[in-house]
Amino acid sequence: MLRRTILGWPLLAQEPTFTTSVKIVDILASVRTKSGQIVKDLTKEDFVLLENGRPQELRYFSREGELPLTVGLLIDTSMSQEKVLNAERSALRRFLDQVLREKLDQVFVMQFDMAVQLRQKLTSSRKALDEVLNYVDTPSRNELRLQTGGGTLLYEAVYRAVTGVLKDAKNRKALIVLSDGEDFGSEKGLEETVEAAVKSDVLVYTIFFTGGGGSGEGHRVMRRLAQGTGAGYFEVNKRMGIEQIFDAIQEELRGQYDLGFVSDQPARLSEFRKLQLLTKQKGLVVQARERYLARP
Repeated sequence: MLRRTILGWPLLAQEPTFTTSVKIVDILASVRTKSGQIVKDLTKEDFVLLENGRPQELRYFSREGELPLTVGLLIDTSMSQEKVLNAERSALRRFLDQVLREKLDQVFVMQFDMAVQLRQKLTSSRKALDEVLNYVDTPSRNELRLQTGGGTLLYEAVYRAVTGVLKDAKNRKALIVLSDGEDFGSEKGLEETVEAAVKSDVLVYTIFFTGGGGSGEGHRVMRRLAQGTGAGYFEVNKRMGIEQIFDAIQEELRGQYDLGFVSDQPARLSEFRKLQLLTKQKGLVVQARERYLARP
């Protein structure tokens, strides 16, 4: 939860006057029509917010399309992904070409299989990111021969990203995870990983992409990671290719709303509280996190 010290939030984003400490809860949201088109022209008055079922007053509102982004690219490089890695690299390069604003946005690259490797620290360099993608690959035969543990450390990778690399990031934070959703060997569990992302205000976009097959469990895991953090879940299929999916993610990141409120019930203990963000206009679908961690 982002904490800001202000006296009286304006209706639109402005420089606040810093006085006494007030705990503001921030919610990043995307809104689409039922046909999937992004909606960018809503106002503060178009939204309704409930905390644990109680209506809350929105104290802060802005459109976040031009604010800096901090994005992590998490790529499953286990052997089950070998056939799709070339397509992923190509789509990632195109995504970076379209999204990355050098000296403003930052991106890091992490791969995971039987180990988790931070391939590129946070950078604004398009060249550095382009070069490192060449080395994101499945384990070599020698590495497989020397393998003592094994598995695909999906949860471990997401957990490390949100609690490590993104821990002190100040901008809007998002992960894009490309995987078949299978996890073998992580010390962290699915719900613990989702909680860590929620606590760190990180949106986890997931792209379910397999070299063929893929289990129902993988679908469920990837959907939970995304929806539990208020982000989008996508599947690569004949109707929607991976480049189209990256276009949709880019559109969401550039068309978000930032809403803030002060709870009418200050927290006495740290606890998760349910959030429900709606629009007064019928026929619109809001994508936002479903809970937040309230702290005293």
